[in-house]
Amino acid sequence: MKEFHKLLETAVEKEASDLHIREGLPAVYRIDGTIKKNGDVIKKEQIIKWCRSLTGDINNLYQKDFSYEIEKVARFRINVYKQMNSFSMAVRIIPSQIPPLSTLNLPDTMEKLCKLKQGLVLVTGITGSGKSTTLASMVNEVNKTAKNHIITLEDPIEYIHECNLSLINQREKGAHFQKFSEGLSAAMRQDPDVILVGEMRDLETISTALTAAETGHLVLATLHTQRAHQSIDRIIDVFPPHQQGQIRIQLASTLKAVLTQQLVPKTYGGRAAVAELMECNTAIKTLIREGKTHQIPSIIQTNSTMITYEKSLENLYNQGEIDEQTFHMFSVGG
Repeated sequence: MKEFHKLLETAVEKEASDLHIREGLPAVYRIDGTIKKNGDVIKKEQIIKWCRSLTGDINNLYQKDFSYEIEKVARFRINVYKQMNSFSMAVRIIPSQIPPLSTLNLPDTMEKLCKLKQGLVLVTGITGSGKSTTLASMVNEVNKTAKNHIITLEDPIEYIHECNLSLINQREKGAHFQKFSEGLSAAMRQDPDVILVGEMRDLETISTALTAAETGHLVLATLHTQRAHQSIDRIIDVFPPHQQGQIRIQLASTLKAVLTQQLVPKTYGGRAAVAELMECNTAIKTLIREGKTHQIPSIIQTNSTMITYEKSLENLYNQGEIDEQTFHMFSVGG
């Protein structure tokens, strides 16, 4: 596995977010959102050997997700999958150090949200937008500032948290629970203060998360939505029509904030987060209850403690962090 480890170590050195391994091509790294090939062509027998070492029996393997670690280097989230007459791998690089929340170019309000005693806080965005890193940084912030019991439900476990002021228990789907809804229900019986839910897509999980937030827990969760108000619609739409009125009321009382983020390439390398932040004040709670979520962007725009996606992107451009081409490419409708 020495050659395989070298590929992973190179990915870390290049500060790649992902590594792709496929027969007949050099290693393919995703750096600042762009894929780049590097190194020698990888042979079929190499991939077969690595897959067998990582997963055991490959005869009936179609795809498999798992975590992997090289001590003192990094952790990796690996997906092995069959394609054509061979296997390929997609590897997500998870740095060994959790970045402080203050370094992520997110609104200052994020630190205040980590001090909440109860309620639902959503971190949303497309795949690869940095949601996992933000959530890990939020857990880390709680860990170093409060004496809480934190339970994380992840698929798979990515960042490893060492207990500081808080007690932290990390659980992985498949290894420690079968469904997020089951893991969440169990977590509520484990005396938690904070629960992180790595995936919130189905009715049962969302319903349980709302109940957890309503009964005195701080719930941190993710959705794959691109704007703050869309997150509310996504949650409501999961439920049948006859339940949606009650869910609006419940969501209005439990939702504390939605952070939506997108990573964009910086002018001189690296990526920066464009962040939209919605805090649930009285006006937004009313709009949620009344089903008028389309009016929420105007509330965000006129509130000094919140920020729209457009304003966040504009700030990066005005600060010289991104160039004009990137600004127009990632503008809404651009």
